[in-house]
Amino acid sequence: MPTLPLPTGHDLLERNRRFYDGLWRGARLSEPQRFNTWPLVARLTAGATQRLEVAPGLRPRFPLHGTCFVDISPPALRRLQAGGASVLQGQATALPFADAAFDAVCALDIIEHVVDDDGALAELSRVAKPGAAVLLSAPLHPASWTAFDDFVGHYRRYEPEQLLAKLHAHGLALEQSAVYGMQPKSSKLLDVGMWFLTHRREQAMRWYNRTLPLFVRFQKPLALVPGLVGTEQVDEVLLVCRKE
Repeated sequence: MPTLPLPTGHDLLERNRRFYDGLWRGARLSEPQRFNTWPLVARLTAGATQRLEVAPGLRPRFPLHGTCFVDISPPALRRLQAGGASVLQGQATALPFADAAFDAVCALDIIEHVVDDDGALAELSRVAKPGAAVLLSAPLHPASWTAFDDFVGHYRRYEPEQLLAKLHAHGLALEQSAVYGMQPKSSKLLDVGMWFLTHRREQAMRWYNRTLPLFVRFQKPLALVPGLVGTEQVDEVLLVCRKE
């Protein structure tokens, strides 16, 4: 469980904004094709002319051209726009779009960062057309909470059954899933990384920009399975949903 007092929605938003504004100011924009999600994304977005990705930072997974990106971070939005993307500043819980506006929606590493996760899921479902693909991810197992969750602005981890119930409640039918995430398994490595980001940000960002391509290069291909993947000892899952 979280080791710090639970913040309010406004406090958590501001904490996330400060952390990620600082992170993205010193980071480079990564091309979506470099991530192991790309084969899946290419399939899901084939023929999808109206696409939305929410809060990608500088790690977008949908194609830059032809996708609308919404984020709270001005530094990220400026870099995305410079890369040819269409951008808007906004929040996952109040998306500035009409109902059923998009053929494909992506929101990775998002719902665990907001107090009102039901509000965020409702918005993602609202702007998706019936039959649209909705790509999500979420960390699992509250008992696995670490200082890293606090550091990066998480509000919760999910029990698998709880996560499935929330998807169903918001009209999102789970089709496939896979083990997901790039968090190092070494707690010592995480502690060192957090210390450098807090106390030696410039050095940390140089290291981050230098080593991220290596992490990305050696990602394992996504092993998608029907329904929910076995979740025992799984830290995070990728969810391929369809708007009912």
